[in-house]
Amino acid sequence: MDIASLIGICGAIGLIVVAMTSGGSINTFIDIPSIQIVFGGSAFGVMYSVPLPTFLGSFGVMAKAFLPPIKKQDALIERMVELAGIARKDGMMALEGQEVPDKFFSKGLQMLVDGADEAKLTSQLTQEIKAMKARHEVNQGVVGAWIDISPAMGMIGTLVGLVLMLGNMADPKAIGPAMAVALLTTLYGAFVANVLFMPMKTKLEGYTAYEVVYREMVVLGLRNIARGESPRNIQDQMIANLPPKMQEKLEAA
Repeated sequence: MDIASLIGICGAIGLIVVAMTSGGSINTFIDIPSIQIVFGGSAFGVMYSVPLPTFLGSFGVMAKAFLPPIKKQDALIERMVELAGIARKDGMMALEGQEVPDKFFSKGLQMLVDGADEAKLTSQLTQEIKAMKARHEVNQGVVGAWIDISPAMGMIGTLVGLVLMLGNMADPKAIGPAMAVALLTTLYGAFVANVLFMPMKTKLEGYTAYEVVYREMVVLGLRNIARGESPRNIQDQMIANLPPKMQEKLEAA
């Protein structure tokens, strides 16, 4: 669980709730028609914009905003250096059955064992990285659709509330509920877009960027093993992707 994500969303919602209750009851900010327009309307609007399997699958992807990547770049480099030493000493076949941190790494390593040359290895693994980015962008696009559609639904609700209010000016009892719809739909739309989904999209994009760098490091290391590069040269090339402090730690090891 990503503590920053959990604290961030709980803190944002908590402060909003405190502000709502400081001057009265939370019930003042609950309006069923406004909820239906914004939450229901946004959900159907997003569903309309993507295929149904993508829409349903996006909820599982959203949960990943709270699950940070568990793949460690420094551990990857250390393992790659070890495998490079084994390959130089005993040949590529000695890499058969060696433990690696993830499936992508394992697939590339197996290609080396099976005799794939550097060009074939690079081409196939690079294509897999592109496919992964495309999948992630589709799911992030669903989150982006929530960001775009929710405020629009809030504005539609505001217009609906204003029409109801202006159409019932002679009835004072009807003005209050209509005004609630007009104001609360805007509030709900801003809340959904800016508190729930915009930070989530930013977090997911960051995780994708991390995964891309990680996989590119795998490809770089395996390419160098295929060339027969020394473990030291492989480490020097791979640590260029790391922050300075982590570089110093690996160089000192």
